Amino acid sequence: MTKEKQPLEEDIKKLQKIVEDLSGGKLTLAEALKKYEEGIKLAENCSQTLQDAERKVESLMKKDGKFLLKDFSEDEEGKD
Repeated sequence: MTKEKQPLEEDIKKLQKIVEDLSGGKLTLAEALKKYEEGIKLAENCSQTLQDAERKVESLMKKDGKFLLKDFSEDEEGKD
């Protein structure tokens, strides 16, 4: 059975909690190592999710086999 991916936002919230816990200085070494390992896995998941999204955006922006790279902020300014 494969584990379903969590939304990016949920992983980021968990990472923030881990950083708070590690910064608090109240964890034992074993607990801190476990939290650190969990954080590394979450960071890798986030990175993969962002890379996947980037590839999707690039593929959507392709036209005639060429990328049309646009600055998102410029596109948004013209819509006001």
